[in-house]
Amino acid sequence: MSTVTCPVVLISAPASGQGKTTVACALARLHARQGRRVRVFKCGPDFLDPYWLTLASGAPVHQIDLWMNGEADCAQRLHDAALDADLIIVEGVMGLFDGPPSAADLAQRFGLPVVAVIDASAMAGTFGALAYGLQHYRDSLFFAGVLANRVASPGHAVMLEDSLREPAQWLGALMRSDTFALPERHLGLVMDHELADALQRVDAAADALTTTRLGQMTADDLQSWAVTLETNADAENELLEFPFGLLLGQTIAVARDAAFCFLYAANLDCLQAMGARMAYFSPMADEKLPLCDALWLPGGYPELHAQKIAANTAMKSSIAAHVQSGKPVWAECGGMMALFGEITDVDGKREPMWGILPGGVTMQRHLAALGPQQLEVAGGILRGHTFHYSTCDTPLQSFTRTQAAPGQVLRGNGESLYVTGPTGSVRASYFHAWFPSNPPAAARLFLKGSHA
Repeated sequence: MSTVTCPVVLISAPASGQGKTTVACALARLHARQGRRVRVFKCGPDFLDPYWLTLASGAPVHQIDLWMNGEADCAQRLHDAALDADLIIVEGVMGLFDGPPSAADLAQRFGLPVVAVIDASAMAGTFGALAYGLQHYRDSLFFAGVLANRVASPGHAVMLEDSLREPAQWLGALMRSDTFALPERHLGLVMDHELADALQRVDAAADALTTTRLGQMTADDLQSWAVTLETNADAENELLEFPFGLLLGQTIAVARDAAFCFLYAANLDCLQAMGARMAYFSPMADEKLPLCDALWLPGGYPELHAQKIAANTAMKSSIAAHVQSGKPVWAECGGMMALFGEITDVDGKREPMWGILPGGVTMQRHLAALGPQQLEVAGGILRGHTFHYSTCDTPLQSFTRTQAAPGQVLRGNGESLYVTGPTGSVRASYFHAWFPSNPPAAARLFLKGSHA
């Protein structure tokens, strides 16, 4: 058993859209600017918030979810981060008690102090009722306080503070400001590298936080959030095994640009821990694939960049040649969308794609699927999730389908896994896999001759 103590705080809210990411970024940036080593985690499956959290903290951001990762994996990641960090920040998912598993479940399991961020822009006295409910709904939580966000004026802040049953819970008020607002689109936040003033926005949020009690906490104050994190290094735990050598000598070409950007840092670490070398390329800008043994097309926004993708016919030919050679392809969500013959936007405009998969995809104005799911492939079960606004129409038959996570209700029939190509080496699905949940199964997605 190995233990380490470090200040940790979980930034939560009563619902999505309250400003958790803004506050988590502000807190991370503030302490990083003061010379502290800050590590940030995102609770639940999320690709977009980590871009901003990485910018703010200057360190890689991993996901921790009691089901997708598993409890032992979460414990290991928190423990390892605490070995080098002065402060660990965990950004919650949705509302504090939304799940299962919820951010509250994670906080309860590891004894994490909880700060609630409440969008107070359209309330006064009800702020106190919300804060009281979040604090007392579950007695076992360590509730560290509440921060009011998008506050209209100093007078409004006084009303909010006065509404609290327990004044000691007041951590201050962030005033409404466009200088640090983080813009959104249909899948979530706009990525930091799409905005020329991204770092300025984060700095502005950090500056604003200095006017609050939360932002004025010193290194000594942070010790009130100290948590002892432990891991059992001798325990038999499949979720933490990375069989080195399974991908030794294999080069995986990984699409990474504005259109293909939904990459878990932990997935890349997992493949590299098994010996793979990553060769990154841009399907929009590059003329051909790098020399590789396998191809990974992650999710992203092909619908926003359809014209550029379609215009790069040289890349289309390179990908087709890769497929014809029988080399493996793993395409998830946006990566799969680009493999189809065309994408149709919400206004009915069509753009040709790569045509590896017959049929096409159509963007919807409303969410088509969302939730934690698991997929059985060669080598076992991979955990992950689905989240997309498009639907596909294809003559391909499903090789298999995802199943709901335990305790969850599956919406529809689950996500299809399509298997095609000359040797069945192309595998594609809307499903986003969390590779550390089953590294050997993840490795087989990229090995020639491995079947789905």
